Amino acid sequence: MTSSRTNPERPADPEGVTGPAGPAGLTGSAAWELLLPAVSAPARARGRSLQEALREAVRSGRLAPDTRLPSSRDLAADLGVSRGLVTEAYEQLTAEGYLRSGRGAGTWVGGAVRAGRPRARDLAPRSPGARADFVPGTPDLSLFPRAAWAAAQRGVLAESPHELLGYPDPRGLPRLRTALAELLTRRRGVVADPERLVVVSGVAQATALLGFVLHARGMRTVGVEDPGSPQHDALYASAGVGTVPLPLDEEGLAVGPLRASGVRAVVTTPAHQFPTGIAYSARRRAQLLDWARSVDGLIVEDDYDGDFRYDRAPVGALQGLDPEHVAYAGSVSKSLAPGLRLGWLLVPESLTDEVVERKRTMDLGHPTLDQALFARFLERGDYDRQLRRCQRAYRQRRDTLVAALEEHFPGARVTGIAAGLHVIAELPEKYGPQEDFLERVAGAGVAVRPLTAYAHARAGDAVVRLVLGYAHLSPGRIRAGVRLMADARHPHGL
Repeated sequence: MTSSRTNPERPADPEGVTGPAGPAGLTGSAAWELLLPAVSAPARARGRSLQEALREAVRSGRLAPDTRLPSSRDLAADLGVSRGLVTEAYEQLTAEGYLRSGRGAGTWVGGAVRAGRPRARDLAPRSPGARADFVPGTPDLSLFPRAAWAAAQRGVLAESPHELLGYPDPRGLPRLRTALAELLTRRRGVVADPERLVVVSGVAQATALLGFVLHARGMRTVGVEDPGSPQHDALYASAGVGTVPLPLDEEGLAVGPLRASGVRAVVTTPAHQFPTGIAYSARRRAQLLDWARSVDGLIVEDDYDGDFRYDRAPVGALQGLDPEHVAYAGSVSKSLAPGLRLGWLLVPESLTDEVVERKRTMDLGHPTLDQALFARFLERGDYDRQLRRCQRAYRQRRDTLVAALEEHFPGARVTGIAAGLHVIAELPEKYGPQEDFLERVAGAGVAVRPLTAYAHARAGDAVVRLVLGYAHLSPGRIRAGVRLMADARHPHGL
C-alpha cells in the first residue's frame, strides 16, 4: 500500500495510491507494513486488531489527513486477509469519522482527527530527589500491614453477598459506620452516632462536602488557622467559599480576631495544631464553643493525627463537648496510607441530610469492597494493632530527630507537644537569616519547609524555624539528614 496526498498534476488512481511517499514520509511498502502486526492476530480478533491499527495510524499522523487508501481488494491482497475484513474495517472507521469515502471516489483519511499520541503522565506528588527529605505530611508507607490487609480482603470477597456490589448508602455501609463509631468513641472521645457518620475519600472530600453545604446555606467565607494547612484554601474555593486567615496565640486560635472576622464557620486542628504543634488549651476550647453557640456557627475539627501522642494519652476530640456545633473529620492517611483515600466525617444533626445528599450527587458513595474490608479490619482488632505499631515507630523517630538536633545544632529549641509526625525546630540566631539557611541546605540536597511556608503572609524570617517531618524516615536517615543540614549550616562552618 502506498499513501500520498492528491497531486493536482497527477490523476487519481481509483484502485489505490501508488508512487512517491505521502506526507507522513512513508514509502509504498512501509505504509501498509504498519498493519501487518494486526493481521497476525488470532483469526477471531483479526478484524478488531486491523481496525485499531488503522485508528492508531490516523491518530498518530502516520496516515495524514487527505491520504488516499488502497482499495479494499488491493489492501486485502497485500495483507493476505479476506477482502470482507478490510471492507468492514473501512466501513467502521468511516462511521467513526477517521476515514471518508464517496461512491467511486475511493477511501481517504478524514480531516477530523486532532488527537496526538496519548501519554499517561504521573502527577502524584513525589520527593524532589533530595538526599534527605524532611517535608512533613507523609507516613512510613513500609509500615502498611500488607499481610493483614490481604487476609481481610480475602475474607471480604469470600463472605460478601452479591448485593454488596450494588450502589451503597451514600453515608457508607452500616457495618463500617457502626465499627467506626465504636472506634472513634473509644479512642477519640467523640459522640459518634452511626446515622451521622459519612464515609468519605479522606479529609479533603470531607472539607469539600462541607464547603458545598455551607455555600448552599449562604456562607461565602470560612475562617482558617494562620499558619495552617495550605490545602484548605483550594478545597473551599472549589465550593465557592473563600477563606479568612485567623491568627493563633499560645493557647490556640485567637478568639478576638475570630469574633471580629464575622465568619460563622472555622477550621481547626485542636488536638495537634498544624503546623505549630501546640494543643489547644481547655480554656480556648471552651471559648471556641462559646463563640460557635453565640453565632449559631460551625467548628470543623480536622483530627489528622490525634491518635499519635507520645508523652501522655491523647486529648479527646473537641466534638465530644458539643456535637451540634462541631463537624469532626479524620482519615487513615497517617495510620495506614493516603493512597487508600478513606476517611470519615461526623456532622451535626442539622447538617446531616444536606451533607449526605451532596455526597450522593458527588460520587454515589464510597467503593463498597473497600468499606467492607476496612470494617473487617476494625472488627478484628487489626487497626488497633496498626496504630500501636505506628505509635512505637514514630515515637522512636521523633526521639531520634530531637537528639540529632541537640547534637548538631546546640541551642536549638523543639516546640510543640510530643505528638504527630513532625516537629517545629527553632535554631539559634547565628544560623540565620532563614532564607540564607534554606538556600544552603537546599544546595546540600536537604528538603525542608520553614514555618513561614504555611502562613498566609509569607514574609522572611530572621530566625530559622523549620517544620521537620520524620515519620517516613528511618532513624539512620534522620541522623544523616540532620548531619547534612549541619554541614551546610554556614559558609564559614559556625
